[in-house]
Amino acid sequence: MIDNKVIVGISQGDINGIGLEVVLKTLMEPGIADICTPVLFSSQKTVSYYRKVLGLEEFSFNPMREFSQLNSKKVNVFVCYEEEVNIEMGKATDVGGKYALISLEKATQALVDKSIDALVTAPINKSNIQGDNFKFVGHTEYLGSKLGGDPLMFMCSDNGLRIAVVTGHVPLKDVASKLSIDGISNKIVQLHDSLIKDFGIRKPKIAVLGLNPHAGDNGAIGNEDKEIIIPAIEKTKLSGLVYGPYSADGFFGNGTYKQFDAVLAMYHDQGLIPFKTIAFNEGVNFTAGLNAVRTSPDHGTGYDIAGKNKANEQSFKKALYAAIDIFKNRKLHAEITENPLHIGTIKKER
Repeated sequence: MIDNKVIVGISQGDINGIGLEVVLKTLMEPGIADICTPVLFSSQKTVSYYRKVLGLEEFSFNPMREFSQLNSKKVNVFVCYEEEVNIEMGKATDVGGKYALISLEKATQALVDKSIDALVTAPINKSNIQGDNFKFVGHTEYLGSKLGGDPLMFMCSDNGLRIAVVTGHVPLKDVASKLSIDGISNKIVQLHDSLIKDFGIRKPKIAVLGLNPHAGDNGAIGNEDKEIIIPAIEKTKLSGLVYGPYSADGFFGNGTYKQFDAVLAMYHDQGLIPFKTIAFNEGVNFTAGLNAVRTSPDHGTGYDIAGKNKANEQSFKKALYAAIDIFKNRKLHAEITENPLHIGTIKKER
């Protein structure tokens, strides 16, 4: 942090998608450099190209090649590469994947080195980024390998809807085999701890969804709910704070989710379909469980509208704000729990 402002790193994502559009629109927000110090990992030429295409001539930035050149009063662009790149908006190309990875690697290293306080990632194409240095199914797994901790995909929105998932980018046919009592119990505890440290909720109330229709109907529609999920809830020993398993359809359909601080879903679409239905363009993807803060918007590369100046930047803007808030919440939690007061018995004076 400099001048008590959080230094937020931003990876550019796929250069042929809407990533840089939503990034630049967000960084054009008046006063953005007053609440944080943004560092976009890209290049002068790429940013200047997008500035021209999008008609954002007023967007100005400080190019830097090392962090000693950081300007706390401006938007900074950390120059990751010097060459001119062939940008083909709306197309999934190997070039797009190559420069998405270059940006992500530089930004992640800056996070590891603590040159930045938090990271916001623009969308990548999970296919064209694959290579010798990236053999992961997404940002979450990549960052889990680079940063300490156990990553937990955690979707959040301003309306209080928060949904985490036990199994992230896993094929549906493999979900049941990936579930275990210990695994689910650990995710519940991770979610509980994140709500306290990252969101400042003192006594979080968590709902756990079942895997099968009607949460298995006591074994009539699968045994996973009865034999794995219920024992996992009981094992956490957070009695009174964790409830379930709930049947996912009725849980969201009748608004029960509003009674909880967070929801733990068993698999990706079980959690993300209702989340994006309720909070699309307002949601944030937060990777909890790591020793550093990372957020991203709740959408993908948006190739179909890339370069057309139609992309909605609200989700990226929310991701930026969330990264700032979570970093500050973690810092505050660390300070107030560093030297807790010893609790002793008070002797009654006679």
